[in-house]
Amino acid sequence: MLEIVDVTMSFDGITVLDHISATVGDGEVVALLGPSGSGKSTLLRIVAGLESPDHGTVRISGRDVTAVPTHRRDVGLVFQDEQLFPHRDVAGNVGFGLEMAGVPGDERRGRVDELLELVGLAGFGGRRVTDLSGGEAKRVALARALAPRPAVLLLDEPLTGLDRDLHDRLAREVAGILRSTGTTAVWVTHDRAEADSVADRVIELPAVDR
Repeated sequence: MLEIVDVTMSFDGITVLDHISATVGDGEVVALLGPSGSGKSTLLRIVAGLESPDHGTVRISGRDVTAVPTHRRDVGLVFQDEQLFPHRDVAGNVGFGLEMAGVPGDERRGRVDELLELVGLAGFGGRRVTDLSGGEAKRVALARALAPRPAVLLLDEPLTGLDRDLHDRLAREVAGILRSTGTTAVWVTHDRAEADSVADRVIELPAVDR
């Protein structure tokens, strides 16, 4: 489903990613694990199309997307700070990608209700996102990313900022959701226990030698 081939990336003369290759199978959840500065988020941004590698190729579903814009890559994104739209309610956030894709209103509302049920927020559609708890906001961000049924879901330290009990509970729940939906996912983390609990397989990136 996802192929990363010989990707290299440098910033200000410092090599952050050095000829990295990896594959993620259809429906597989892979964790990218490594210390701060090891290039985890940079690699995720390259897969998403938010950064262009100095060298290498990214393929999704067999298609070379290395030069394809983010909105045409068929990827979903979950950021560590959620990046919800404050002027939209919960349903408006979850349905945003569907709206941009021109999905008709009735179909869009049905998919939004389905996703809110899936993430345990049934009935929350009319709530303001500014009134959500930290855990609820992260569930909304996940639902929004899943709504368009992306080929690959990219999660960049999605549970940052939660207390340990909520973090561990959400890690189990989100991992369960990814598997129940058959979602192919790459999950960035620096937490070994988190990686082991959510992923089918862990890819470790070494610390950058500065």
